[in-house]
Order: sequence, then C-alpha cells, then structure tokens
Amino acid sequence: MISFHSFQKSVRHAIAGIVRIAEEEQSFRVQMLAAAVVFGLMIVMPSLQIWERVALTFMVVAVLVLEIVNSILERLADAVEPRVSPMVKDIKDMMAGAVFLTALASVFVGYCIFWPHIAPTLQKLWFAIVL
Repeated sequence: MISFHSFQKSVRHAIAGIVRIAEEEQSFRVQMLAAAVVFGLMIVMPSLQIWERVALTFMVVAVLVLEIVNSILERLADAVEPRVSPMVKDIKDMMAGAVFLTALASVFVGYCIFWPHIAPTLQKLWFAIVL
C-alpha cells in the first residue's frame, strides 16, 4: 500500500535539497534564473509547438539536474579526500565540464527554437526605428 504520509515526507526532503543547493551554489542560482527566462519566454510565445516546449523543458531540467549531481560529487570528493589532491581536482573539473557542455547544448537548442519566433519581431522593430 502506498503511504501518502511517506510520499509527502519524501517530497519535503526533495524540496529541502533543492532549496539547500540554491542557497549554497551560485551557479545553480544563475541556472535557475536562466530557467525562469526560458519558461517566461515559453509562456509569452503561444506559437511554440509542443515538441519545442518539451525540448526546452528537457534541456533546462538536464542542466539543473546535472548541476545538482556536480555538487553532490564535489561534496563526496571533498569528504573522501578533504585536502586538495590532483584526483579530486580532476573529478571536479570533469563534472564542471559535463555541466558546461550540457549548458552549451541547451543554449544552442534554445537559439534554434526561439530565433525563428523572435527574428520577425526584431526585424519589424528595426525597420520601425530606421524608417
């Protein structure tokens, strides 16, 4: 049988973890701000197709989840080898690289999806200003 109380407790712990990382990690806060911008654009652009919304949501969540995994592995590496060691540095650099590549891919996907919707508006504004 599924316990609603147990599920509710799990959700509270998950939210507490997200709040904790948001409080402690500047990069996560920056990525949350970028996520808010993307979701805001998705709201004000009704012309976006469902697959575009799904792709954007997937990319935003991928970056945020990978940043959480990065923070977890950094803490584990520090707990196992608290002194700065070449191995801990390599682990941290590799995870930062994984987050960076995912963030770059999400910027590319965002550009490919948003640009065709934004370009006509910018073109109209440009001609209105110039003429």
